[in-house]
Amino acid sequence: MDISILITVTFLAGFLAHLAHLPPLIGFLAAGFALREIGFEQNELISTAADLGVTLLLFTVGLKLDIRTLFKPEVWGTATAHLGTNMLLFIGTLSAVKWFGISSIGELSTTGIVILSFALCFSSTVFAVKVLEDKSEMNALYGRVAIGVLIMQDIFAVVFLAATTGKVPTMYAPLLLLLLPLRPVLYRLLNRVGHGELQLVLGFFLTFVLGAQLFDSVGLKSDLGALIIGMLLAGHPAASGMAKALFSFKELFLVAFFLSIGLSSELSFESIYIALFLVGILVIKTAFYLLYLLQFRLRSRTAFLGAVSLANYSEFGLIVTAVAVQLGWLHGDWMATLAMAVSISFLVSAPIHKNADIIYQFIRPSLKRLQRSKLHLEDQPIELGQMQVVILGMGRIGEGAYDMLQQHYPDLVIGIDTDLEKIQHQIESGRAVIQGDATDSDFWEKLAPSKDLKLVLLAMPHHHGNQYALKQLKKGEFNAKIAAIAQFADDAEKLKRLGADEVFNLYNEAGAGFADHVHSQLIDGKKPHE
Repeated sequence: MDISILITVTFLAGFLAHLAHLPPLIGFLAAGFALREIGFEQNELISTAADLGVTLLLFTVGLKLDIRTLFKPEVWGTATAHLGTNMLLFIGTLSAVKWFGISSIGELSTTGIVILSFALCFSSTVFAVKVLEDKSEMNALYGRVAIGVLIMQDIFAVVFLAATTGKVPTMYAPLLLLLLPLRPVLYRLLNRVGHGELQLVLGFFLTFVLGAQLFDSVGLKSDLGALIIGMLLAGHPAASGMAKALFSFKELFLVAFFLSIGLSSELSFESIYIALFLVGILVIKTAFYLLYLLQFRLRSRTAFLGAVSLANYSEFGLIVTAVAVQLGWLHGDWMATLAMAVSISFLVSAPIHKNADIIYQFIRPSLKRLQRSKLHLEDQPIELGQMQVVILGMGRIGEGAYDMLQQHYPDLVIGIDTDLEKIQHQIESGRAVIQGDATDSDFWEKLAPSKDLKLVLLAMPHHHGNQYALKQLKKGEFNAKIAAIAQFADDAEKLKRLGADEVFNLYNEAGAGFADHVHSQLIDGKKPHE
């Protein structure tokens, strides 16, 4: 009966959030607090499921992460500078409030203020990844920078936890470096398991055994192990497929994570108004993110969206606070206060992130004045020059279309793709191809329309990508003819309704081409078995 009530309340809260055009996670947070008020408490099952969700999340983040991202100045520079600046911000603010003797802040020791300030510096990896995935913008420049900053913050937290809990790596920890030469073996294993349930089980093995359990056994944080194992596999073609296979399990376990925040917090009026006070400081914390990202030569839009993605408090802050409570540096009431601050920051941040583009349009003139004149290499406008044909998606179909159209428009055809290895191969083959992700709103923001453009081919392998690109082309100042590929009749109809001038149905056309080839070779030609 208890389980039935828990599932019912969780579903209804998530569904109501969905009806209100908010992320369901907002409903799950509210469900946690509501369940707590009617007598439910945190239990081992929910706590374990929450831990599994966070571990799976970090593994799937690793699968999509290029480790070189962490060494980029806009990532480590922003993370480091922001940590230092925010420590000063929170220490100064909390010390001022303590001086006035307001509520429980007035009872904080100097050590307590420093630890609490450190906990408040972090932003939520779980929340940011969730909202970025929902908007399909994990691969956008601002998304990659935000995730990189969050991983740097996680590393800072791991160092803190190791120093304060006395849990230092064992003498066997250096042996983890042997995972690097093990990478080719893992690649071959991924090649052999295919795409069914065996791939799913391998994903769990890599996450919880080779990642979490192995790292925990040598005194390192288990979540960090899952992240690193994911990063080792990030370059493999099957990595994205494994991430998709694990997606539903990760989403389910993360429901438990959001529930656990509310279930573990005993509300009081004092904890609520202190939490609201802390959420108010988020405006300054977010402004620092924005200023640092602008200083690293990102466009004003990229910096704004990156800052908005980080405009919250973190689950890692709860962990830091829990350690401080155990060591006697903070009173136990601060756990409830921080949990409430994290929850409210999610409630505030979710609708802002969802409507970030609309908000940006209002403040764009002001932010443009803060933008550096020389922009980051990856954030500069995409100029098509005098090109007359653009092909989005340089797979086999795009490559064939490029070669054919090159005959009609010599040196006036350009291909665009996301895969750097594929782009390098195309360039070596003599084709003009540049990097760009047509499913990323940033791409369309940077793409400058060309009056010479005559034809755009949408040759990406996924229908939703071609559909999104078609909408952006129709929304922008592109007067070219648009042709697209589709695998199914209903997809073709959707593309035509959206304004595609021509749609090529792969299955229909491939079937006709196959039959024509077979007839000409086997019947007319009478080659084998006459």
